[in-house]
Amino acid sequence: MKMLVTGATGKLGSKVVETILNTVPASQLAVSVRNPEKAAGLQARGVEVRQGDFDRPETLDAAFAGIDRLLLISADGDNETRIRQHTDAVAAAERAGVKFIAYTSLANASETTMFLAPPHVATEEAILKTGIPYSFLRNNWYLENEIPSIQGVLAGAPWVTSAGSGKVGWTLQQDYAEAAAAVLAGEGHENTIYELSGKPLSQEELVSALGTVLGKEVPVQQVDDATYADIMKGAGLPDFLIPFLVGIQKGIRNGALEIESNDFEKLLGRPATPINEALTQIVNGISLAK
Repeated sequence: MKMLVTGATGKLGSKVVETILNTVPASQLAVSVRNPEKAAGLQARGVEVRQGDFDRPETLDAAFAGIDRLLLISADGDNETRIRQHTDAVAAAERAGVKFIAYTSLANASETTMFLAPPHVATEEAILKTGIPYSFLRNNWYLENEIPSIQGVLAGAPWVTSAGSGKVGWTLQQDYAEAAAAVLAGEGHENTIYELSGKPLSQEELVSALGTVLGKEVPVQQVDDATYADIMKGAGLPDFLIPFLVGIQKGIRNGALEIESNDFEKLLGRPATPINEALTQIVNGISLAK
């Protein structure tokens, strides 16, 4: 059986690959990457490195040839670009005769009002149309997404949000990676949907846990979307990113990421990493990077 992970040199993809290699011989794993030079370390360990570029769909036929089980990691970019890239990748998987597709989707993708949903909805639909057995890994929110805010707190700033009382199922990328590895390398996951979420927490609850980790009280500044945008602009964030960040806050405020689920336990035999432990890892990582 041959497995392949796309985007294997990215932050999530690299963690998935490392997790798979803990239990699976390197000879059974291939990776598809835009720049094979970045995967030279994997090649040296016996992983087959293939060149596959979502912007050049003609490269994907060779990248997916002879693959039994595919993990399609969602790409970065605007919604329109991602829809094109993902549907091209699914079409290539179908042409290559792939027998199983796991896809990293978004929390509650088929129902959510989150502005990030369209590429995930389109990709799930494209996979369903192929008739290929699938697993949709509906990832909630990476705790790593909050690193800029945590860095701000470490520098003495308050936690700024316009998300109101909306809750988020934050957990570490490593948890999502281990879940994806379990599905790709495991059995019995055909035609499944996993809502992968940590315990839902409000901004105040997350910041209270952060304060416990840091041993200090961290103030939370709840603002409206316009003020949030102004503060982000004042913090030096690029203009193109600000509507994206405001949209996320709005989605959280509207409950888009408030998902109760025990699917991590189903896949990993344990819940998502407890939030205090996860925050400690993030804070220690920031300190090491200095």
